[in-house]
Amino acid sequence: MNTTRLPSLFTAEPFMFDDSFRSFMRPFRWEPTVETPQIRIDVSEADDAYTVKAEIPGVRKEDIHVEIEGTQVMITAEAKKDFEEKKEGRVLRSERSYGVASRIFTLGFEVDRSKAVAKYVDGVLSLTLPKKLSVHTEPLKIE
Repeated sequence: MNTTRLPSLFTAEPFMFDDSFRSFMRPFRWEPTVETPQIRIDVSEADDAYTVKAEIPGVRKEDIHVEIEGTQVMITAEAKKDFEEKKEGRVLRSERSYGVASRIFTLGFEVDRSKAVAKYVDGVLSLTLPKKLSVHTEPLKIE
């Protein structure tokens, strides 16, 4: 028979208390970090186009890339952050971190790439993706 033993607050188990006490007494250090950018999107559809709003905060406009291939859209963003701590004119610590995020999604109709428009303002990428109108409106019959 297997027995499961749960720790109790009222028993003296030195290894548990010792580990907890050590982590409690360890000095706290805050380190600046750069997280990989998150791309959150909203897609809406009209009769003639799709509208995409993508939140990409903290990324420069030059570091955002949009690729359109048929019905697929890929948004890629690269975050580059540098952190440098100086004291009295000397560099004590210098850190760099980079992160890349991408989103790929598929739309119901092909996108007319020649008429697509992109704008990036205040951390929000706005895409207007016109639908490619099909030349044939009726089904093609092959005999």
